[in-house]
Amino acid sequence: MNIQINGEWREVRAADLTAALAELGFADAVIATAVNGEFVPAASRATATLAEGDRLEVLAPMQGG
Repeated sequence: MNIQINGEWREVRAADLTAALAELGFADAVIATAVNGEFVPAASRATATLAEGDRLEVLAPMQGG
C-alpha cells in the first residue's frame, strides 16, 4: 500500500505500525510516531493499523536548548 512518510510517498507491505516501522528501518530507533496527525504511543503501535493513503510522521527526539 502507499502511505506518506514524513511527506514522502512510500510503498509498504506492512499492515500495522510496528511492522511498517521495521520495514522502513526504524525498528530499534527511539522515535515518536503519529498517523494522520494523531500521536501513537509506542505501546499502541502493534495494534495501530495502516490503510492506503495514511500519513505517517516519524520524529526523533533532539537535545539542545
